[in-house]
Amino acid sequence: MKAGSGPTHPSEVKNIDVQEINRRTIAQFRAGGDIEGMHRDRLVLLTTTGRRSGAPHTTPMMFHHDGDRLLIVASNVGAPTHPDWYLNLERDRRVFVEVGAEACEALATPLTGDDRARTWAMLKQTYPFFAEHEMRTARIIPVVALTRV
Repeated sequence: MKAGSGPTHPSEVKNIDVQEINRRTIAQFRAGGDIEGMHRDRLVLLTTTGRRSGAPHTTPMMFHHDGDRLLIVASNVGAPTHPDWYLNLERDRRVFVEVGAEACEALATPLTGDDRARTWAMLKQTYPFFAEHEMRTARIIPVVALTRV
């Protein structure tokens, strides 16, 4: 599966072991080689602090460069709820980011107002599957900027 292409419907996620795919993707990313079915140059590893456990949780996901910030999208394939990683950063915006051979601490800031509207429109045009995700859910899909601290 290519990063960002994902299942076409949230129910399809139930048919695959997402945790196992994430574990394999994280291991392949950190080993520095190819990542099965994904574009390495479009992948970020985001480590958040668990809102209940306090433990680190790493999630691989696609990103979009936007100047000095990286943009990530909490689409959750159009599910009715935000993904766990987003709920974690609502509690603690300090995250750890791994991109390519670089790793750094970052601040995760959900976009709001005109910035979110402009950015969301651009992301949907650039990656049409986000428009499909938006049509599947009543929630506003968060767009998050990651900035190095």
